Amino acid sequence: MEQTGTVWPELPYTAWRETCATLQLWTQIVGKIRLAQTPWLNHSWHVTLYVTSRGLTTSPIPHGSRTFEIEFDFVRHALVIDVSDGASRRIPLVPRTVADFHAAVTSALDELGLPVPIKDYPCELAEAKRFSEDRIHSAYDREYAQRFWKVLVQIDRVFKHFRTGFIGKASPVHFFWGSFDLAVTRFSGRRAPAFTGKVPGLHPAVMQEAYSHEVSSAGFWPGGNGVDYAAFYSYAYPTPTQFKSFPVQPQGAAFNEALGEYLLPYDAVRAAANPDAALLAFLQSTYEAAAESARWDRAALECPLGIPGVPRKV
Repeated sequence: MEQTGTVWPELPYTAWRETCATLQLWTQIVGKIRLAQTPWLNHSWHVTLYVTSRGLTTSPIPHGSRTFEIEFDFVRHALVIDVSDGASRRIPLVPRTVADFHAAVTSALDELGLPVPIKDYPCELAEAKRFSEDRIHSAYDREYAQRFWKVLVQIDRVFKHFRTGFIGKASPVHFFWGSFDLAVTRFSGRRAPAFTGKVPGLHPAVMQEAYSHEVSSAGFWPGGNGVDYAAFYSYAYPTPTQFKSFPVQPQGAAFNEALGEYLLPYDAVRAAANPDAALLAFLQSTYEAAAESARWDRAALECPLGIPGVPRKV
């Protein structure tokens, strides 16, 4: 059996901050390609990336009668573009500016006969430069990019297990390139008040549609925005008055007033005797805080966690 330090590797944000910032912008370029070609699906679920056994993928993207898929391969450190007719391109993941990466991806798609114009501006990042003009962000540390993916592999697995305990509407486990986080969301089934906040680079209609219904959402991000460590989060929208006062697990989890959500440092999970159990405890207890304080119909929405090969009892 693998050691915990290998399965759940260290991921100190300060050690790979620059690579993280560059990689977020690279994923935004790829994500916007999917956005440009894919019909809108509720809550922007059509734009996300997904964790794979090698990295992060768009899943198949339609382009006329053809489809193509773009994957960040963090094993071989390449951006892989595969087309349904057998054509493909490989772009090495090496230190290069965002502008150069943007040009390389655009050129590769053009060569494959798959031109996809995108909006040349990042989302959810204040004071960002256009992709084609960004020659500041250029870091790529292979070791930390791969560690990040290895962390996502474990989290994706646990999040998917947690998702099986809910029979109401629930999102896939997916990676949002705008906010650079892996997330899974549960819905009460009730409409929510219109979202009035502002997010850099996003039209208000996008956020209003994303939060059109009550949610309990949990996820993981590697750090940033005033939190200089990798952390799990959990929030409710709209936020019930009593949400922040519920006792949650495991030790180390706490409500962050500035962000308005519960946080659990990644290091608290990786150091736990049973990281899976610690993460599940955080997901379940913070969901219960949201569901109880907002008076969700839990009996109609919940079920036992799924077991491989065993149909859910009805």
